[in-house]
Amino acid sequence: RSSGSRTFQVPVHSSGELLPKSREKASNPAFWWVNDRKQEVRWSFEELGFHSRRLANVLSGACGLNQQDRVFLVLPRVPEWWLVNVACLRTGTVLLPGTSQLTARDILHRLQTSGARCVITDESLAPLLDAVASQCSSLQHKILVSPTKREGWKNFGDLVRNASSDHECVKTRSDDPMTIFFTSGTTGSPKMTQHSHSSYGIGLTVNGRYWLDLTERDVLWNTSDTGWAKSAWSSVYAPWIQGACVFIHHMPRFDSHTVLETLSSYPISTFCTAPTAYRMLVQEDMSRYFNLQHCLCAGEPINPEVMGKWRNATGLDIYEGYGQTETVLIAGTFKGMKIKAGAFGKASPEYDVQVVDEAGNVLPRGVEGNLGIRVKPHKPFSLFTEYTGDPDRTAECYVGDFYLTGDRGVMDEDDYLWFVGRADDVILSAGYRIGPFEVENALIEHQAVAESAVVSSPDPIRGEVVKAFVVLTAEYKSQDQDQLKKELQTYVKKVTAPYKYPRKIEFVEQLPKTVSGKIRRVELRNKEWGRS
Repeated sequence: RSSGSRTFQVPVHSSGELLPKSREKASNPAFWWVNDRKQEVRWSFEELGFHSRRLANVLSGACGLNQQDRVFLVLPRVPEWWLVNVACLRTGTVLLPGTSQLTARDILHRLQTSGARCVITDESLAPLLDAVASQCSSLQHKILVSPTKREGWKNFGDLVRNASSDHECVKTRSDDPMTIFFTSGTTGSPKMTQHSHSSYGIGLTVNGRYWLDLTERDVLWNTSDTGWAKSAWSSVYAPWIQGACVFIHHMPRFDSHTVLETLSSYPISTFCTAPTAYRMLVQEDMSRYFNLQHCLCAGEPINPEVMGKWRNATGLDIYEGYGQTETVLIAGTFKGMKIKAGAFGKASPEYDVQVVDEAGNVLPRGVEGNLGIRVKPHKPFSLFTEYTGDPDRTAECYVGDFYLTGDRGVMDEDDYLWFVGRADDVILSAGYRIGPFEVENALIEHQAVAESAVVSSPDPIRGEVVKAFVVLTAEYKSQDQDQLKKELQTYVKKVTAPYKYPRKIEFVEQLPKTVSGKIRRVELRNKEWGRS
């Protein structure tokens, strides 16, 4: 069912197409989409099945795709993105999501490396696809999500309208490939992280049941960009496995006022967003009423200061989750669990998580090391299959009995895990190991700091030192900057070990971030070290 005036690319009730009669529905739809123009689309699970069966027939019929053929999907937060996800499951085709921020060079690399036979995108990226398509020999079908036509492209709406709604799902094995995400490493081109029908299709149950704490009565709004694995986590599998409603507000960019307005206007019970977003939200007027019952964050550590401000404004804690594209939820804080400020919780039921040394030996409690997941004698089915086509980089992830996440951390006596930093983010200064997060935590507590990012910076004496890039709050932007730098340095020395204080501080208007809101420390670090 749809409302509003949006020109939607699949037939819904208002178009006059015949949908099957629905049985008695739950009060919440399966899918609830709105945008800034007050347009709205709602589907029950039955309607979601109807539309996705038609699209499945398009993929296997009009496009002639076979099981395990690859489909490259680049769309913003529009309903068609969710239909493609389900249609690929039905046909056994392998979904390769990408963010709308991709350049022509990015697209070329992904198409050539993956051998995708079909691409689905909108008008904004179609010209970039056309610019590189001649160099992609495997690409045979281009589908455009748009009310207009484009030469050389099939139109999504026309294809779906002419397709049958009768479709039988293909039979897949638990270890068959289901989706591939391109993930960036510290070196080389992005890796193709492959997940199976069991690793994400079943493994993400732990996210929905235990961390998100969802039931069929819940409405979940996860703000992740459609190009990232977090959308698979919390905008597709975890909520729908639990029978919950997926709520989406399609915003061109994150806007704090719009987010708060949406939270107060719709019956959203569960909210998941990036720590950066919470940092922005707590600077707004939080006096309005929310229906929220459960708040979560993931993607990077959240500062205890921000958690405290959110709790004071809403009465709700923020439950942190830790994982990566290669996994489901590795660890988190779960309802009913004591929240320790600065810790990201305990291992999820899915994994045996330990802190290990470079040889894969388990370290004593309180000792910093590599965060690892035990994979012997039995590898968890919810771990990624491989970096497709790259056995060397796949093998590099494993040491002894463990898969190494690439993150450094500590486990305390109560089994809580504490994040130190990415293995490549840790700063080594004059023999001291310094995690950027603890310095950022100290800085954010000062009223002059809106947000900050800490990286290493070259130093002729110490090798490298701590440098902080700081975004100031509005009332401090006009103050004497040299004096403010000294004040912040003195403050950090007081609230954490003095050797960790930032010897260099640079005030900036904004920090570089990914589309999903993560701070790109690697970009700042490369700038400091003169790397391209």
